[in-house]
Amino acid sequence: MTILEAVLVLLGLVLVSNVASHYIKIVPVSLIQVALGVLIAVFFKFKIELDTTWFLLLFIAPLLFNDGRDFPKKELWELRGPIFENAILLVFITTIIGGFFVNWLVPTIPLAVSFALIAILSPTDPVAVQSISKRVNLPKSILHLVSGESLINDASGLIAFKYAVAAVVTGYFSISKAAGDFVYMSIVGFLVGAVIMYLLIWVRNQLYNVHFHDAIFNVVLQILTPFLVYVVAEDFLHASGVIAVVTAGILDHVQTKRVAGQTPEITLLTNRTWDVIVYCLNGVVFLILGIELPVAMTAVFKSTRYGTIKSIWYAFVIWFMILVIRIIWILGYQSFSYYITKKETKKPKFSVALSAGLSGVRGAITMAGVLSVPAFVGNGAPFPDRSLMLFIAACVIIISLLAASITLPLIAPGQGTVQTRATLIQDEESDDDEDEPDEEHHYVSFDVARLYMMNSAIAYLESNRTEANQRAVFDIIMDYEVAIRKYQRRFHDKATFNKKMNETLALQRVALNGKRDAINNLYKQKLINKDAFWIASRRLNHTEYKISQINGDKQTQRNMPHLNLIDRLIRLIKIWQWNESESKKTKADLRLIQKVGSQAAIDAIKKFLNRDDINKKDFSAQTVHFLIVYYQNQIQEAKSFGDSELEEQQYEAQVLELKTQALEAERKAIDTLIDNHHIPKSMGLRLRQNVNYEETILLNDYKNENE
Repeated sequence: MTILEAVLVLLGLVLVSNVASHYIKIVPVSLIQVALGVLIAVFFKFKIELDTTWFLLLFIAPLLFNDGRDFPKKELWELRGPIFENAILLVFITTIIGGFFVNWLVPTIPLAVSFALIAILSPTDPVAVQSISKRVNLPKSILHLVSGESLINDASGLIAFKYAVAAVVTGYFSISKAAGDFVYMSIVGFLVGAVIMYLLIWVRNQLYNVHFHDAIFNVVLQILTPFLVYVVAEDFLHASGVIAVVTAGILDHVQTKRVAGQTPEITLLTNRTWDVIVYCLNGVVFLILGIELPVAMTAVFKSTRYGTIKSIWYAFVIWFMILVIRIIWILGYQSFSYYITKKETKKPKFSVALSAGLSGVRGAITMAGVLSVPAFVGNGAPFPDRSLMLFIAACVIIISLLAASITLPLIAPGQGTVQTRATLIQDEESDDDEDEPDEEHHYVSFDVARLYMMNSAIAYLESNRTEANQRAVFDIIMDYEVAIRKYQRRFHDKATFNKKMNETLALQRVALNGKRDAINNLYKQKLINKDAFWIASRRLNHTEYKISQINGDKQTQRNMPHLNLIDRLIRLIKIWQWNESESKKTKADLRLIQKVGSQAAIDAIKKFLNRDDINKKDFSAQTVHFLIVYYQNQIQEAKSFGDSELEEQQYEAQVLELKTQALEAERKAIDTLIDNHHIPKSMGLRLRQNVNYEETILLNDYKNENE
């Protein structure tokens, strides 16, 4: 299978896994991706030829750069000492203790391999930490500590991992040389990341000064930045590419205000682009894990030194050992904070330390690192116990996800599942549902709030409708009405929705009958020609047929009145070539039919609802309003057909102005909902963000159409 086909398959499975995660909420999406990888490897013999020379560059560089971009400044800066102690000391303590422990537990694994395994298991997933913090009421100091740690321990864990792997590959290890190399790699890596980032900021400012304001260029430049930084640090200066990209990411976040041309458009586009990149890369890593797992399992299970149960037992014991080290470390920090610095308001609790320990969910960085282990060492021999190392790492990742998913609902019931980088975008979409309930306020749902906003916009448009702008008003209201009906489908139960659908179908039949009578009268009075009458009748019959199908009727399309088979065949040929050869008279007649027929449809609806045997309450005002606006829109469209180019430009300007005013009416509706305590402020922020997106798209579309 070519690399292009493999990439397409993997990206397709990333999408499938996230759809499945939407319905299987109790299982983290990363586990679903692992399962899909195993399935296609076992049943379809799907393989990925891994090249470890580019694996770290492709996955580690962008993921760590993005983590640096998300580095919180204020709270984490206050805890910079404990954070760096956790991110560096805890990683190396875990690596040293864990390395000797693994070597004791599995004596056949060389000590350097044991160190490499524990080092790559040390980094935690920062998004998982944040998702867990929403489920468990961690003290702020602990939350900020583990959050900051998770952003930095990737670098320290990967450095320790690379040293251990290098010791295995070369067969040589010197503590003094390793210490010197560590200082060199760390300092030079930091300088490379800082220098390249400042250089790129300078380049962007110079381009802005010569009036080069290309947003796409700036986004692509930032996407290439982590790869450039990593290659320069690793390949040219033999420094730590990991520290370099983390430094570059943090500086990109901190120094954003120094970029002269950093417009809101560039910021929004950049953030969304990185969301997509991280979403795909994280998913692909876990899919590859699933694909590689059967290979590792086969090698492990066939080995005479290991068995199935024993290998799984090794993985569980190693995970438990890492968890115990984290819990002891967090308890120690709590005790120090409470008894020595007096900064902690609560006494140390084991439950808090346990929650913080379970926050050590392993993710994409661990998997990308272990998959980068070379297959052979320097003398050409196979890398010692590479399959077992891969198998244990994969099992520890899965166990950490399962442990958090099973344990945390017991600590905080009903709070969802653990999230990783792969669910970061989904998490942003569902933040509104995570507000804590307020006993004093009865908040409405997100969909109900959106309906209120759209109805407020419609009310504003109708109150500002004039003879000059009514075409634009009806066009915009029609768009709102269609959106409202889509939202109603989402939160109405099936019975309510069917009732509304039946109301609409009944009124549509009434409107179509009124329209048909008007068309027949126009033809009888010879106000339209036969071609126009045939085209209009055919369209009307097709609409009636679709309504009958929606309603479940078996009605067939009506025969064309006044037309024999030959006439119908001739006019069918004409309609087939309608856009090219239809006469001006026929076009004018069709506009007359649209105008008169739509008015007749409105009159028929009003007359029907005013009948003594009809109860108006059986038909919702929303349904009636939707149909009347639809036919009013048809009338205005017929009247404006064939207007001059200048009038069309005026119409487009009216649409832009009215849509902008309608969006402002939506913003005012959000303020009303917040002031009246119908929605929490967090949902208000999300709603305003949606309005801002709509306004941005509106202005961009208008700009593109008029360039």
